[in-house]
Amino acid sequence: MKYAAAKKITGILLVSSLLLSGFQFSSSSAARETAADVSQVQTPSLPAGEKLKSAFSDARIPGMIGIARNNALQLLINEETAEIAVVHSKSGEIWRSNPEEREKDGIAAGINKDLLSSQSRLSFFNSSGQSSMVNSYTDSVRHKQVSYEALPNGVRVHYQFGSTERSIEDLPVKISKERFEQNVLAKLDKSGERALKVGYAEDKDEGVYNRIDKAMQGLQLTRALKAFEDAGYTEEDLVKDHAEHGIEQERSGPRLFMLTMEYELDGEQLKVRVPASGIHFPEEYPINTLSVLEYFGAGGSKEDGSILVPDGSGALIHFNNGKLQYPSYQQDIYGPDLTMKLREASSNESKARLPVFGVIRPEGAFLGIIEEGDAVAVVNADISGKLNSYNNVYPSFYVVNKSDITLQSSDMVRTLPKFQNKPTSSDFVVRYAFVGAEQASYSGLASLYREYLVQNGGLPELKTSEEQSTIPFYLKLFGGMTTRQHMLGIPYNSTEALTTFDEGKAILSKLMEKKVSNIQVRYAGWFNDGLHHRLPNSIKVDGVIGGKKGMKDFSAFTSKAGIGFYPDVSVLNVQSKKGFSPSSEASRSLTQEPAILYPMDLALERRAKDLSASYVLSPNEIEDVTTDMIKDMKPLEAGGISLKDMAEQLNSDMNPKKMLDRTQALDTVRRAFDQIKQQAGSIVAEGGNAYALPYVTGLTDAPMSSSRFKLEDEEVPFFQLVVHGSIPYTGSPYNLSTYTDARQYVLKLIEYGASPYFAWFNAPGHVVKETDYNDLYAANYEQWIDLAAEIYTEVSEVNQSFTGRPMITHESLSEGVYRTTYEGGGYVIVNYNDSPVEVENHTLEALSYVTGGEQL
Repeated sequence: MKYAAAKKITGILLVSSLLLSGFQFSSSSAARETAADVSQVQTPSLPAGEKLKSAFSDARIPGMIGIARNNALQLLINEETAEIAVVHSKSGEIWRSNPEEREKDGIAAGINKDLLSSQSRLSFFNSSGQSSMVNSYTDSVRHKQVSYEALPNGVRVHYQFGSTERSIEDLPVKISKERFEQNVLAKLDKSGERALKVGYAEDKDEGVYNRIDKAMQGLQLTRALKAFEDAGYTEEDLVKDHAEHGIEQERSGPRLFMLTMEYELDGEQLKVRVPASGIHFPEEYPINTLSVLEYFGAGGSKEDGSILVPDGSGALIHFNNGKLQYPSYQQDIYGPDLTMKLREASSNESKARLPVFGVIRPEGAFLGIIEEGDAVAVVNADISGKLNSYNNVYPSFYVVNKSDITLQSSDMVRTLPKFQNKPTSSDFVVRYAFVGAEQASYSGLASLYREYLVQNGGLPELKTSEEQSTIPFYLKLFGGMTTRQHMLGIPYNSTEALTTFDEGKAILSKLMEKKVSNIQVRYAGWFNDGLHHRLPNSIKVDGVIGGKKGMKDFSAFTSKAGIGFYPDVSVLNVQSKKGFSPSSEASRSLTQEPAILYPMDLALERRAKDLSASYVLSPNEIEDVTTDMIKDMKPLEAGGISLKDMAEQLNSDMNPKKMLDRTQALDTVRRAFDQIKQQAGSIVAEGGNAYALPYVTGLTDAPMSSSRFKLEDEEVPFFQLVVHGSIPYTGSPYNLSTYTDARQYVLKLIEYGASPYFAWFNAPGHVVKETDYNDLYAANYEQWIDLAAEIYTEVSEVNQSFTGRPMITHESLSEGVYRTTYEGGGYVIVNYNDSPVEVENHTLEALSYVTGGEQL
């Protein structure tokens, strides 16, 4: 894109001073100043394009010409409507960008009907921060503002949204009764009079006619514009009327947008690209979101099928499930950007860890893989019966974000919009992969995605069974915590030991005595003042838990015992201001405040402003921090590292002097992961966002469930189907989770191929009461160690057979009964019911499981 230099942001300061002095000003002047924050984009004219040549045709798809094909796929396009179709050669399935029978939809009306014919949609702000929308059918194709260019394996489509036609801004907001009746109405015929009397209302007290903006839309606006033109109303008249009534209306430029979409066949997949260089918008109308192929593969109201969404471990929304009262599905990939959004209320929502979505039908399925722009992507899905008769899923992308600045004086409060300084600096690419009936399931799509990740370096190589002779037992040990103490009435911070290194060795020894093996320890709260440690660019092991010598001894102990030792570090969330400058090192929000994160008060289900907060580290600082961290950790000889937040969250920095949007921040985080892997060795990480998968050797707190949104029908282990055999994983620590029944936990670990996980400390449980660590009340190891050993023994006996082997299928056999099958044919069937069941020649007792097939 060609961006003009942004205007100096002096208006906000001016507006602020005016407010403080009680001065009245117009909304248009405020809007003009805030609009200056977005870089101007020069909107070009629509490229001339070319007439496409038909390479082939398909009698089943009349009106479309074939433009590219290979052994796997055929790509066709309709030049009149810009819609495309993809034919999957092996199955014969046709996947359309827009529903074939959309004109017969009995539910959709108005703009909702137009959207069924659209391939892209833009939501945008005006300079006052209000949101509007244009789509490629209503605002481009219908006006023949579309052109085409042939590509070697596809086609490039250029859209122009909007035109230079007159708008509501060409009509007076207020006009005197005398001028309106004598200079306008008197010169019109009956039709013209009717048009204006619908669009204007008389105010008899004031002696004026006021414009009714709600009435001035569509055909009515066109008629009103024509009526004023027929009456000889000029630009000078408009200026005169506005001046007479003290109206300052900033005339914006034309609402012209340009968008380019490229469709290309790439082997067995369709690649859809929206290049950043092909997105253009006026300065006054920054694009907020871009939606792509909203109805690709959409299922009708009489079709069978399901939508796959990346909610947590994965979830299915069945076509036509009748849940019309519930909101549509919408989730940010990799969770919210903490610089932009922070929920004030508590939420049990799982994050979307993988940038994928899909549609599954009995005859075939597709998987959408968000290949570029995933850091700013949102997956959206909905069912038929609400706005139209179709079940659909699609991605959208944030281009320019908005926040609000509130200015306040003693008697006035004003909220003004603040826009992202520059648009997202990324192309937006979605890859659509297709399968026939034999692979048309969430298991089949997971296999497809796993293969894609392996081919593109997105997963570590499979580990052999010899390398994973036993399943891991994950253990998080809490070292020290910092609490507020008082001496002679003077407050000070004191670091108290929860588990010293010597006590940690004792706990591990007891576990080994109970036959727990392959222990992987995340040791948290070991440096720079405990759990809420300072920035790790300089590391000092806390003396209260044993200091540097104690840590070296602990490392030697774990190495000799064959235990993995991973000192836990938080990089992205800075939990102490000591040695950290929020003004220069924290990410800035759009309002230019340092981004700050307060922990959740679980009792009140809201942010606890009285607890210790953490700052969001600017991605500009990540490289320097990780370099210093690795340097300081090397002498400690740990042999690995645990990353608390780098695989869990992704944040931007909106500081205009060194802005990094979320896609740029992702590049920074990837480089940091690579650096840590190269120099620190093994990495155990919390979370499991897709970009972290190539670098980690183990995952804790991986998604083991979905958010169970009301619209969803089934929770599925899509995440596990993708990563099993490549990365060992576990969910939340059992003793700090919502599980109330250990039996249910064991069954889940077996069904999902996961490892047991506990989080402990040595001190009595009451020491964390009335501290910032209240949530660790159930972490004293003594009450859990026997149960942990029992769980490990049982789960290991089953899951050990499947280590290093990909999970091939997962399926529901009946209510509460699930089968998981691994490469080679080995399987396990789990019964969650409180009564025995008979399935596939097996009798499963209540709350039990059975294994079968080939097990190594």
